[in-house]
Amino acid sequence: MTLENDLKKELKWFGHASFSITDFSNGSRIYFLDPFDLKNAREKADIVFITHVHPDHCSPEDLRKILKDSTVIVSVPGCVDKMGLPNKVIHAEPNKGYTINGIIVKTVPAYNVKPERAQFHPKSNNWVGYIIFVNGKSIYHAGDTDFIPEMKELAKEQLTVAMLPMGGTYTMDANEAIQAANAIKAGITIPMHYKRLLGAGYKDAEQKFIRGVKGDVLILSDLGEGHHS
Repeated sequence: MTLENDLKKELKWFGHASFSITDFSNGSRIYFLDPFDLKNAREKADIVFITHVHPDHCSPEDLRKILKDSTVIVSVPGCVDKMGLPNKVIHAEPNKGYTINGIIVKTVPAYNVKPERAQFHPKSNNWVGYIIFVNGKSIYHAGDTDFIPEMKELAKEQLTVAMLPMGGTYTMDANEAIQAANAIKAGITIPMHYKRLLGAGYKDAEQKFIRGVKGDVLILSDLGEGHHS
């Protein structure tokens, strides 16, 4: 599949919700999403996107590994504000559009609706997921979220890629993520944010997800572990 092969060149998964995108259409610029536990990150970031302030998504230690003077940080308030960084910081909030260094970015709300999770990611915190338009594709990183009503509207976006959490406890579990994927109808869906939470059961969750999602699913190689999922 050509799209899948393209994505394997463009995307790196560092485990959990941490990814980089190589923008081949703009001089191979590098964009990081929720950089965390970056054992195998070689590149510096041109843009960093941070979905919310929890330390496994907003990690000052990992952020410093990938910053250069020109790095632009796109983040919800409360993450990098106290780090004293010289970098340009753009504060993100839900349902907004941004043009950053020539690329178009949209934000999507990210929050919990299940009562047992509501304390972790309240809607009132205004945390986000991102849709990044890059390499002629639209890539949605959902952040930490449940299957929320706004996701049903995303089918209109005809997204190329949706990266969805499925670890349960703090976000959707595999069954809920299947529902979300089938509502969003992206060209390819990539699961994330599950191995640390599910331990040895993560492979069962992957297989359930692959079986349940009506479209194509891509399990990226986990660079955080140094082996294939």
